[in-house]
Amino acid sequence: MTTKPVPREAVLIVNAHSRKGAALFEQAREKLGASGITLMAAHAVRDPEKLNDTVRQAVRDGAPMVIVGGGDGSLSCAVDDLVGTDCVFAVLPLGTANSFARTLGLPLDLDGAIDAIATGRRRRIDLGLIDKDYFVNAAALGLSPMIGDSVPHNLKKYLGRVGYLMWAVWCFVRFRPFRLIVDDGIQEHRMWATEVRIFNGRFHGGVELTENTDVDSGDIVVQAVTGRNRMRLAWDWYAKFFKLRSREANTQDFRGKSLRLDTRPHHHISIDGEPLARTPVTVSVAERAIEVVVPA
Repeated sequence: MTTKPVPREAVLIVNAHSRKGAALFEQAREKLGASGITLMAAHAVRDPEKLNDTVRQAVRDGAPMVIVGGGDGSLSCAVDDLVGTDCVFAVLPLGTANSFARTLGLPLDLDGAIDAIATGRRRRIDLGLIDKDYFVNAAALGLSPMIGDSVPHNLKKYLGRVGYLMWAVWCFVRFRPFRLIVDDGIQEHRMWATEVRIFNGRFHGGVELTENTDVDSGDIVVQAVTGRNRMRLAWDWYAKFFKLRSREANTQDFRGKSLRLDTRPHHHISIDGEPLARTPVTVSVAERAIEVVVPA
């Protein structure tokens, strides 16, 4: 089967509230035009709550491709209105961690990302689902939502991953383990946990935390950092960041088309960096849900 070429017309939508969005919007518009992409419209969205409406309107107006610039939360918000359409999704990674861009193998600099759009190819990928909410890359419960729900925006905006790490350490000392229940449809698995990751992609927080899935694997992976010792969580991040041989020692993976998660006490769930759900939830995969642009 011949793959269709990447569209040469698009609507550019940048979250100007993201770390790099406001500064790079004009550059992105000019450089996309110079690369041969005709922009039907370009929007610098300063109110993140209006991002969905802007994407929805672009799809309704018949845009063959929507280019979204922002962090992982912005990208997750954008995809809901692309499911079931012929509109192609392209990414400008302008956030802090840019985990989805890393999963797709996209360059993280503006020039490289634009070149990937101009010279790249289409790839049909899965999306994750938490109840009925789509997400592109990863969700988490435990320490990550606590950080994402409370981190001062200016700290993340001006210090980037360093500021995020500083806030993570502050949250770490206040965090408590919890009981996790995973129902895979055959049996219930019960354990103590300090963090749970729900993967459609491989990266979370800019770090490759699993090597056992991808955005077209056809299933969803739930990874639990087990035990009650918070230092196991710190060691797990350290071991995975540096790719140590022992990096799988403190985690247990569950894989399937659909899994039911609950916790005691109930916990907020961060979806690609935004705290948007709360246990109990059903997590599942939406197979081959959208087309994205990836490097050729």
